[in-house]
Amino acid sequence: MKATENNRQTSVVAPEPASTRGSNPSQQVLSDFHTVRAQTRALAANLSAEDQMVQACPEASPVKWHQAHTTWFFETFVLREFLADYKPFHADFHWLFNSYYTTLGQTIPAKKLRSSFSRPALAEILTYREYVESAIDKLLCVGAEEEAIRRIVLGLNHEQQHQELAYTDIKYAFFTNPLHPTYREGPLRKTTETTALTFQAFEGGLAEIGFALDTKNPLDFCFDNETPRHQVYLEPYQLATRLITCGEYLDFMSDNSYSRTELWLSEAWEKLEAEGWRAPLYWQPDATDTTGYKVFTLRGWVGLSQLLDAPVCHVSLFEADAYARWRGFRLPSEAEWEYATPFAPKVGNLLESGRLHPTVSPPSTGVQQLIGDCWEWTCSSYVGYPGYKPLPGALGEYNGKFMSSQMVLRGGSCVTPASHMRATYRNFFHPATRWQFSGIRLAK
Repeated sequence: MKATENNRQTSVVAPEPASTRGSNPSQQVLSDFHTVRAQTRALAANLSAEDQMVQACPEASPVKWHQAHTTWFFETFVLREFLADYKPFHADFHWLFNSYYTTLGQTIPAKKLRSSFSRPALAEILTYREYVESAIDKLLCVGAEEEAIRRIVLGLNHEQQHQELAYTDIKYAFFTNPLHPTYREGPLRKTTETTALTFQAFEGGLAEIGFALDTKNPLDFCFDNETPRHQVYLEPYQLATRLITCGEYLDFMSDNSYSRTELWLSEAWEKLEAEGWRAPLYWQPDATDTTGYKVFTLRGWVGLSQLLDAPVCHVSLFEADAYARWRGFRLPSEAEWEYATPFAPKVGNLLESGRLHPTVSPPSTGVQQLIGDCWEWTCSSYVGYPGYKPLPGALGEYNGKFMSSQMVLRGGSCVTPASHMRATYRNFFHPATRWQFSGIRLAK
């Protein structure tokens, strides 16, 4: 299918957040607050106290820390500033659970040491969460000012980010555990045959991308790095109608591609040689499966033969780029990706599906899987849009300070909360990152 001249100028419109409906902002955000906090409790319910202490690599964090830090965010940026009689839960928590906000002026513990925080105990962290929740209830029940509501909405989106990080972190922790425990019981549904890989043409031209924030509505939300909305010029291009599957990636591996220097960027080849990569993260040799591999999932080990038609995930940008070169294509830019969203379904395999793993593309025409399943690597460096301004004060450190040596991913994954996702969302990671649910879409 081809984008027509009439819809070529169509703006990318982000889905309306559920919380924007209604006339009482305090009551709406109070409902959202309890929903998001309950989702974190549900995430941790399958984990023991010992599970929640594990930090399997320096880039990950323990689930206990995720719960403490997201609570710290509300205490630091909302309650300390907007609730006059608020008494902090514990004086040391203000620096202990700070992640990277250096402008707050205190020493921040090294990230790699978070698993050493055996104290405070998990029970005290859960009490801390309840204490802060009660204070937020109090603030909202009496009617919070607009800036406080904006901060709470930011805090909710911040917690949803950490929910997704917690799923990826616990998956890696269970993978590195010699017992390979499962996070959720029950078999992973076997994938059925996917649709053929085709391309949809877009005429391009002058387009707009980015979020058009309604500054008069305290419930309207995007991260600062999604703004300002601005014009871009796109040459005509084509976008693959679905993600690359495990079976297609296995063909790439079978062509000795991890040993072919001509397919890899220089830094990619150095990383591949240093780490010994020969397959995506979580793939291991298994002589009992017809493919010769098994895959670790949040439901335990699964033979690759059951996943051949599902999207390949946990690949780095380096691997995605090499695969695209092998096929004679390239990765899309983030502007090309966002421009395609009006022509694709707005629903996808997100956290609420309960699958916790990418699944096959539905039998349909047009571009599929733009939302959910896997974060999609783009060829775009993570930089500020023209006219970008970070939030004032310490909150300006949230996104802007990381605009170096990172690449943009789009679309969300199977562990992204549905209310957290929108067409303009810009995720970003170093190109060697593999522990996120990251996959491949081709462009030409």
